[in-house]
Amino acid sequence: MDWNLISEQMVSTNTMWVSIIFYVIYAITMWKVFVKAGYPGILALIPIVNWVFLVKIAGMSGWFALLYLIPFVNVIFAIVVAIKEGRNFGKDGVFSFFLLWLFPFIGHLIIGFGSATYRKV
Repeated sequence: MDWNLISEQMVSTNTMWVSIIFYVIYAITMWKVFVKAGYPGILALIPIVNWVFLVKIAGMSGWFALLYLIPFVNVIFAIVVAIKEGRNFGKDGVFSFFLLWLFPFIGHLIIGFGSATYRKV
């Protein structure tokens, strides 16, 4: 019996389960953010469609979501979307940059389950 192969498979399986758990938690937080913004929460679970509605939550046209497909432009655009999204939820630029762009898992958790209310600026 090869113990290295067994340990590699166990690490791989554990990593998979941790990833699934984090995805489920993030999906729930995005659902809450979408509902707070007045959109159906199920839209947060559909790939690419959630980009369109996240851009709409940020106060821009949904067509701008196509900018996520352009390399290098997508990074700058994601920062702009995060800052505008944070502003619409009453958060400042530092919160938006660090917790909605750099660590969106934490930022959306705070917005989704916190006392932030959506108001389109």
